[in-house]
Amino acid sequence: MTGKVHCWYDAKGEACARGLPGDDRRPGERPRTPLSRDRVLRAAVAFADERGIASLSMRKLGEALGVEAMSLYNHVASKGDLLDGMIDLVFSEIGLPSGEADWKTAMRQRAVSARQVLSRHRWAIGLMESRSSPGPATLQHHDAVIGSLRQAGFPVALAAHAFSVLDSYIYGFALQEASLPFEGGEETADLAEMIMARFTPGEYPHLAELTLEHVLQPGYDYGGEFEFGLDLILDGLERARDTAQFRSASARRRTNR
Repeated sequence: MTGKVHCWYDAKGEACARGLPGDDRRPGERPRTPLSRDRVLRAAVAFADERGIASLSMRKLGEALGVEAMSLYNHVASKGDLLDGMIDLVFSEIGLPSGEADWKTAMRQRAVSARQVLSRHRWAIGLMESRSSPGPATLQHHDAVIGSLRQAGFPVALAAHAFSVLDSYIYGFALQEASLPFEGGEETADLAEMIMARFTPGEYPHLAELTLEHVLQPGYDYGGEFEFGLDLILDGLERARDTAQFRSASARRRTNR
């Protein structure tokens, strides 16, 4: 989305009917599509994807939609309401944990989906858990994650710990990945070689070893590090759940004696 994009709305964000004031359609043109909350939110997400969240304003969003900024307030109450809706749209793109899969598979699939979504909407990384008025997709997402963990035998407190550590890893990795000065394996290799050329192999031997034997190997992709770390976390959570269940069972046996 580049430049100024105009949609078929009048100054109030409403459709124009042929023959009414403000109708400048030529004969044979289709009626203008009414503005709606969904259209406003999706346009705002597309704007932020292209130009960044810092560039988003009601005036610029109105220009992108071809309407006056004030007409947007018929569909969003404020800039905060706009951001709430945008984040809810991002959450709606993340795959929910499947009730048919085991919890580790469900959490893994959800984490991978979240990373993919955040790679498309990098502006959203720091806003995902910042909203004080979360929308229905956000709440449904959180409820599904907690439900999957609880059904797998995680006590309430441990489910909270698991949710926190998983999201910290997902958002942290997404933030680091978004800030890297390269994209893809080829750019990674080019940058690594450029950096290595600035020092002798013996100056930083461990860094040189990792670069030569790992980063510069065919098929290397930094994104592959995500699933390695994710599996370590899931294995650790599984052990923590099993320990909690063992302690709970032991406590019940002592009580029943």
